[in-house]
Amino acid sequence: MNDLNQSRCRPCEGGIPPLDDAAVAAMLARVPGWTRDGNSIVRTFQFKNYYRTVAFVNAVVWIAHREDHHPDIAFGYKTCTIRYSTHAVGGLSENDFICAAKINALNAGD
Repeated sequence: MNDLNQSRCRPCEGGIPPLDDAAVAAMLARVPGWTRDGNSIVRTFQFKNYYRTVAFVNAVVWIAHREDHHPDIAFGYKTCTIRYSTHAVGGLSENDFICAAKINALNAGD
């Protein structure tokens, strides 16, 4: 089991540096399917129909609310793209990877 699934996001008010390239690479290895895109991590999920897509989006929103760490979300009929970045640090933080791991766990059965 990925221990990121059990972690909680920490409040981030800035003043700390973003993760460096080595740390980002190590964290990406722990969240299969996610890729780095500049100062963000991103993943696109595929679904069988609109209902499953929207159900997934609602579950992602619940995670974001619970962790108080909110992604950019774009979705259509059978796809949903999630993008995480920690704006307060101007890059990536552990919070981004915690949420990515929790989102990956949602999609385990689809």
